[in-house]
Amino acid sequence: MPKKLIEIASEIVQTQVSLTSMTATDIASSLRQVFTTLLELEKAETAGINIERTQSAAEQVAVTKLSPADSVQNDKVICLECGAEMRQLTSKHLVSHGMSSKEYRKKYGFSMRKPLSAKSLTKARSKAAKKRGLPEKLKQAIEARRQGKVDASTKAVTKTETGVASKPKRTKLRKKKAI
Repeated sequence: MPKKLIEIASEIVQTQVSLTSMTATDIASSLRQVFTTLLELEKAETAGINIERTQSAAEQVAVTKLSPADSVQNDKVICLECGAEMRQLTSKHLVSHGMSSKEYRKKYGFSMRKPLSAKSLTKARSKAAKKRGLPEKLKQAIEARRQGKVDASTKAVTKTETGVASKPKRTKLRKKKAI
């Protein structure tokens, strides 16, 4: 026996409620919206009409309600442009909105250092980097670079004081071919 539309709509809304926190009015409006959408789809299916999905006003309001700080969650990131949920906002996804990651960060007030990925993914990457010893290697490389600059500047000063010049660099001269 096929399920009735109200049963299907209630199952969809139950799933939404289990994933996000919703008020009683949100649940009621969501149930009405899902039911009417299913009803329209059923009518279109019987009539043989293709319906293109458009973002409804309720979905647009839901996306804009979400604050930028709340869009980066532990297991997902919600795109503030379209409401899509993913583990990381990629530049490929942002191009579909005509934005770069820099423009997205600027528009919604994220710092340039804030990763546009789920917190769990960011923590896992950080843990893997620490396991490989990247922070220590980075500190050593920075220190070596500083020492290299200091050594180069002290060598230049001592050479000019002693009057000893370094050997000139050898360069190859190209001979012109006789025509």
